[in-house]
Amino acid sequence: MAQSAALVNSPRTQWFTRRFASMTTTFFIGQIIAIVSLSALLIFALAKLVSRQGCSHVSDGYGRAVLITGCDSGFGYQLARCLDHKGFVVFAGCLFPEGVGAQSLARQSSSNLKILKLDVTNDEDIQQAKKIVQESLPEKGLWAVVNNAGISDWAEIEWSTVEDFHQMVDINLFGAIRTSIAFLPLVRAAKGRMVYMSSIFSFFNCLNMGAYSVSKRGLEAFADCLRVEMASFGVKVSIIQPGNFGRATNILKIKTGFDIWEKLDKERKQVFNRQYVDLANEYFVSSCRTGFENPDLVIDAMMHAVTSAQPKYRYLLVSVTDMFFFKLFPHLPTALADAVFSLSSMYARRQEMLYAK
Repeated sequence: MAQSAALVNSPRTQWFTRRFASMTTTFFIGQIIAIVSLSALLIFALAKLVSRQGCSHVSDGYGRAVLITGCDSGFGYQLARCLDHKGFVVFAGCLFPEGVGAQSLARQSSSNLKILKLDVTNDEDIQQAKKIVQESLPEKGLWAVVNNAGISDWAEIEWSTVEDFHQMVDINLFGAIRTSIAFLPLVRAAKGRMVYMSSIFSFFNCLNMGAYSVSKRGLEAFADCLRVEMASFGVKVSIIQPGNFGRATNILKIKTGFDIWEKLDKERKQVFNRQYVDLANEYFVSSCRTGFENPDLVIDAMMHAVTSAQPKYRYLLVSVTDMFFFKLFPHLPTALADAVFSLSSMYARRQEMLYAK
């Protein structure tokens, strides 16, 4: 018995035990990764198969109207022009109807495009826009509402105030909810569709994008619930998930990380020092510069969501090389998904800089 106990407690036996446990853990993690990867591939293949079945489109927009929010610039501006060229009656909601963007859009479009004053955080604007739309609807009614208005900024969660979060959510989430509730009866009557501009940050938890991610994740939850409810009425709901299109759009930034950081108390400014803020800003700007310069991928997806007989539930818009990763990421175990971020040089430098004098 004593010899057995000594053998069990010997350094060699303990080394083999630890080695076996390590190998077992590695093997188990490898199995998880393999299963998740295979599942993602099958889901991707099935999605491709389903998407190919819905290739027929609305032949033209004659007699149909579309409301788009956020048409002052960017995706909303481009989509409004495309739908106008397709013959749709376009109600282009603009935050600044007398601004350069809205006036340029009006000049380049036909008489079928109408500029509306539409601040999605303002209930009076929405009700007034609804009244104008109802009075000007063509014979086939309001075919689609594209909830495109949105803002973006960057800041660590601890820098932010509740008001910072409220401002982001009020535009990106509640703006879409207000617009949807107001115009749903018209879309339901036309058996049309609702389209929502989301982002990969609805599921990809990136540093310094906390408020934005919260707003987009909430938006997708709303759209998913709406899709289930509206299916009984023949209304289709689609979500657009652009990746990095920083160079292709002038998405409105109410604040920057610098603006928010300046308001921090001394203790937090010591922790999140100016050197780190400069790094975070450099990382954010450089990331935007590496994105798509041409918005066509997003515009094509939005056009498909509006005009296809069988629009997709989601349009994930990233590069071909990134597609597999972003298809796989939502299915990774949380620990593994979090570990992905530690591979970034930005995270390593962040660790070094925090608390630095």
